[in-house]
Amino acid sequence: MATPSRKTSTSSPLASKRALPRDPSSEVPSKKKSSAPQAAPPPPLPLQSSGPFVEGSIVRIAMENFLTYDICEVSPGPHLNMIIGANGTGKSSIVCAICLGLAGKPAFMGRADKVGFFVKRGCTKGMVEIELFRTSGNLIITREIDVAKNQSFWFINKKSTTQKVVEEQVAALNIQVGNLCQFLPQDKVGEFAKLSKIELLEATEKSVGPPEMHRYHCDLKNFREKEKQLETSCKEKTEYLEKMIQRNERYKQDVERFYERKRHLDLIEMLEAKRPWVEYENVRQEYEEVKLARDRVKEEVRKLKEGQIPMTHRIEEIERQRYNLEARIKEKAIDIKETSQKCKQKQDIIERKDKQIEELQQALTVKQNEEHDRQRRISNTRKMIEDLQNELKTTENCENLQPQIDAITNDLRRVQEEKALCEGEIIDKRKERENLEKEKKNVDDHITRFDDLMNQKEDKLRQRYRDTYAAVLWLRNNRDKFKQRVCEPIMLTINMKDNKNAKYIENHIPANDLRAFVFESQEDMEVFLKEVRDNKKLRVNAVIAPKNSYADKAPSRSLNELKEYGFFSYLRELFDAPDPVMSYLCCQYHIHEVPVGTERTRERIERVIQETRLKQIYTAEEKYVVKTSFYSNKVISSNTSLKVAQFLTVTVDLEQRRHLEEQLKEINRKLQAVESGLITLCETNKHLEHKDNELRQKKKDLLERKTKKRQLEQKISSKLGSLKLMEQDTCNLEEEERKASTKIKEINVQKAKLVTELTNLIKICTSLHIQKVDLILQNTTVISEKNKLESDYMAASSQLRLTEQHFIELDESRQRLLQKCKELMKRARQVCNLGAEQTVPQEYQTAFQDLPNTLDEIDALLTEERSRASCFTGLNPTVVEEYTKREEEIEQLTEELKIKKVELDKYRENISQVKERWLNPLKELVEKINEKFSNFFSSMQCAGEVDLHTENEEDYDKYGIRIRVKFRSSTQLHELTPHHQSGGERSVSTMLYLMALQELNRCPFRVVDEINQGMDPINERRVFEMVVNTACKENTSQYFFITPKLLQNLPYSDKMTVLFVYNGPHMLEPNRWNLKAFQRRRRRITFTQPSQ
Repeated sequence: MATPSRKTSTSSPLASKRALPRDPSSEVPSKKKSSAPQAAPPPPLPLQSSGPFVEGSIVRIAMENFLTYDICEVSPGPHLNMIIGANGTGKSSIVCAICLGLAGKPAFMGRADKVGFFVKRGCTKGMVEIELFRTSGNLIITREIDVAKNQSFWFINKKSTTQKVVEEQVAALNIQVGNLCQFLPQDKVGEFAKLSKIELLEATEKSVGPPEMHRYHCDLKNFREKEKQLETSCKEKTEYLEKMIQRNERYKQDVERFYERKRHLDLIEMLEAKRPWVEYENVRQEYEEVKLARDRVKEEVRKLKEGQIPMTHRIEEIERQRYNLEARIKEKAIDIKETSQKCKQKQDIIERKDKQIEELQQALTVKQNEEHDRQRRISNTRKMIEDLQNELKTTENCENLQPQIDAITNDLRRVQEEKALCEGEIIDKRKERENLEKEKKNVDDHITRFDDLMNQKEDKLRQRYRDTYAAVLWLRNNRDKFKQRVCEPIMLTINMKDNKNAKYIENHIPANDLRAFVFESQEDMEVFLKEVRDNKKLRVNAVIAPKNSYADKAPSRSLNELKEYGFFSYLRELFDAPDPVMSYLCCQYHIHEVPVGTERTRERIERVIQETRLKQIYTAEEKYVVKTSFYSNKVISSNTSLKVAQFLTVTVDLEQRRHLEEQLKEINRKLQAVESGLITLCETNKHLEHKDNELRQKKKDLLERKTKKRQLEQKISSKLGSLKLMEQDTCNLEEEERKASTKIKEINVQKAKLVTELTNLIKICTSLHIQKVDLILQNTTVISEKNKLESDYMAASSQLRLTEQHFIELDESRQRLLQKCKELMKRARQVCNLGAEQTVPQEYQTAFQDLPNTLDEIDALLTEERSRASCFTGLNPTVVEEYTKREEEIEQLTEELKIKKVELDKYRENISQVKERWLNPLKELVEKINEKFSNFFSSMQCAGEVDLHTENEEDYDKYGIRIRVKFRSSTQLHELTPHHQSGGERSVSTMLYLMALQELNRCPFRVVDEINQGMDPINERRVFEMVVNTACKENTSQYFFITPKLLQNLPYSDKMTVLFVYNGPHMLEPNRWNLKAFQRRRRRITFTQPSQ
């Protein structure tokens, strides 16, 4: 039974849904949905086991805020339950409630993957409650769904629990909502035919087979998989074992050769152990010999040292004699030096006397020369005075020259003033030229920067469109070939006022037009394309500007009207371009009609589209295109994100560049005027300079003429004074000569006395030299004797040094040999692994006795043994280790192989036992299904059979149930597939297979949703009769059959329960529905009909 519910929709009035009860006498109180808090009604008591319900059958289904239902409760019957209603009334909602209420997955329904989507729209929570029949007491499972968290809360008999516990309780009653053989929802009907044979067998085993059948099947698959693994493992181990044995056989001879080589190596080791001992003994004997030789040399050194003592004493005595003689020689040398100094002093005095005589003679000569010179100068002065007096007489009177000097001075002052003015003007002109040159440089720098920006744009064009760039260069060199104006590519001529807005222009104008040349004349364009495209094979674009200019065309709407929507400009106002380019863009792309907005525009874009009716709109980051549908007159808009600008980000202010060029021309004109004026002023200044020099020279000549007489008078006076002084300065030459002769005589007397004293001193010095020579000869004799003794001493010392050196060498050799003995002893002990106090072990002594005792013999034997050992080439020390290791591994593998074979035999025995317990009952089950399935098809004048199919008996995971059907007598049996049969044929086959399982079924209920939807009326009637006959038998499981329609005059059974689901605008509220009153009215109508 179901109570009425209400469903709300925005496009239709209120609608209610109601399911009629199967039993007129039964009635369940309805529940009313209210927003006010109410006391929870007492939980319904579980129904006791009674009547024909089987264990696990559904007794009651309750839904609240579930899909289309507000509140609904359904009480199905124990046998066949027909749920009938128009499409969309909520039949499948009951199927969903059964699935979700019994812990089924939402995705299995094929509607949604989240449980929250099954709650009625607008509600935050929903509930499904299923009451299952159980002999020990009915089981009530409640599932509450929270939409916000997409979570479910579970209750069993009104006590909170977990989903896992619910799943365990449902599985204990053998309910499998995920098995298509038991639960076939509407969206899964087509998938039944898609089940593979293997999947169909598994579903059938779970549905109608004994509980242990599917378990045995799974065990068999696991056992078989393990058996395959063991067989593979045994095979691999056997092969590996054989390879190991074969490999060891191959290496056996190598191992024997290895041991033979080892014997040689052991002998080599013993020889190498004895060799240090023999080497030590040889060195020890050499040490004893060197020690005896050192002692003999030491005695020789002692005797040589004793023989040198008398010789040393004689050398010391001679050294004392030599010292005394050298002292006397030094005394004589001092006396000679003193006498020589006295002689030198006398010689110096005599030389000074000679110098005094020479000076007196020179002084007399100087006075004679001075007198002769004075007389000559007096004569010259008198002659000069006479000449000056003659010149003075001839000089004219110069008093009348002053007016001429004054006139020239005035002219000179005027010329200098004019020159100063001219130089001032030259300085001003030069400053003006410097300022103009600086200004010109600044303007040139600005123009260069503009050209650099333009070059950046051209570089971008060259990198992206090389042909277009080449065409631009050609155009610049051939503009004279065109009659009217030709504009370079639009991307070069467009100049953005703000480069932030470049993205709007690049997104609005296609790239092909951005690189197009703009012509005003068709003829010019043809000339250009013929030359560039045809001759140069360049890929370029060209367009023609409209004849009537569109550049200044006003927009259809004022920008002030659009500012309230966030628009700040039209596209045309964002950049500058030549008139032909602007006219073409306005005509072709309506840039004067496309506004540009901000983020504020995007926020109210729907209002903008509806109210402005603009065809294209730009916001901060998007472009909107608005169209009106031709058929429905609806406004359709699409938006795209703006791409980043690539070409127009470089901004060049062309107006400013033109202004700078005009300014540069004006500066050049001014510079030319300044240069011309500067040249004129320089020529004027040069003329004034020449005139100034002429006036100065004239003035100088006049002044010299005016002062010449006065100068001559001054010179005459000066010369007369000089002549008077020279005449007064006289000298007596005779007196001076007499005085000089007297002084010379006195000096000569003194000089004679000094010569006598010098002669005596020379004699004394000669005597001293003779004495000194005698002492030197004596000293030479003593030195000669000393040298002979020292030579003898040196010879003896050399012999002593050689002997001492020999002693040192012998001593060093002794120490070296002693150290070598110690090292050899240490090495010999190390070779034998002996400690410092240990003696040579007896085994070494015994082995050493059989070995040679000399190094040559040991080395020869070592060489021989090493040669023999080297003959065993290609032997790896790891060969023996690997051989031994493989022997152990072979033994281990043999043992493991035995264990694996025992385990494999055990698994085969288990497989045999489990196979017998699984396969025989399975064959019997399939035979029963086949019998019923064939009977059903035979009753429909068709053929069908079910068999157990496998390609290999041992592949238990490949076993499957094969359904083969034929619906026409002229055809053969074909396997049921999603493609071979029609939709109706698949539905009939599916339904009959499920009916064949019905009587064998051990599951408590079966659900089939709208499976008759593709059947023709004949097959639908036949199938319906089979369903009624099969599902209404005693001791069969509960059956739910959902359908939107039924044929007329179908057979019905008393054991059927028919549940009608209604939906319409005139349904009663749930709290106003009264089943008993409805039944009473129905009976009154029935009773009154005959009287009428």
